[in-house]
Amino acid sequence: MNDKTRLASAEVANRSKRTPTPASLKRRQRNQEKKRAAILEASLRTFSQFGLHGASLDQIAAEADVSKTNLLYYFPTKEALYVQVMRELLSLWLMPLSGFNEDQNPLEALREYIRIKLEFSRDNPAESRLFCMEILQGAPLLLAELQQPLHDRVQAKVAVIQSWIDSGKLKPIDPYHLIFSIWATTQHYADFRVQIEAVAGRTLDDPDFFADTLRNLQALLVDSLKP
Repeated sequence: MNDKTRLASAEVANRSKRTPTPASLKRRQRNQEKKRAAILEASLRTFSQFGLHGASLDQIAAEADVSKTNLLYYFPTKEALYVQVMRELLSLWLMPLSGFNEDQNPLEALREYIRIKLEFSRDNPAESRLFCMEILQGAPLLLAELQQPLHDRVQAKVAVIQSWIDSGKLKPIDPYHLIFSIWATTQHYADFRVQIEAVAGRTLDDPDFFADTLRNLQALLVDSLKP
């Protein structure tokens, strides 16, 4: 083998080393997704404890077990990271609202919506408190999200509730206030968890207390709407 042939062979070998295989690309993508998810989870815990201004990227990086440089590769600023956390939280928070439509029995649909919302408060207290904190501060970084996805979803469900009222399936009530009341009562058990435990001595983690809370909220907010 002459020098020219050897050089050509070496170049081919080097090129094959530089070109990632489909398997290695998939592995890299999985690792990136895993790392990104870890950063978002750590951010949620940190932001819900300290707020946007009290949390630092160094804290979040340490919590996620990544370097700060690595964190900035995925999210260039603390604000960008916060907005992404809030977007994912809002998406999760809005999901149960999609669950009912005009064809359903309204009493059953509303009871189920209350159950899902109360389960969210039980299972995601940090997420609920962070969302509450953002709203109390005037939602400076989330206002656009509230004015579109949340507004549009609520408008659609107001129309569903109004159709139930118009067809005589529910007593007349302002659909907006019904939705707001469901939010207020179910989220109270997450946002004021410490107060609930101080007064009642229990939280939604107690299965009996959860069942009792659910039964009472359904009676207050749904049973009273029977035509």
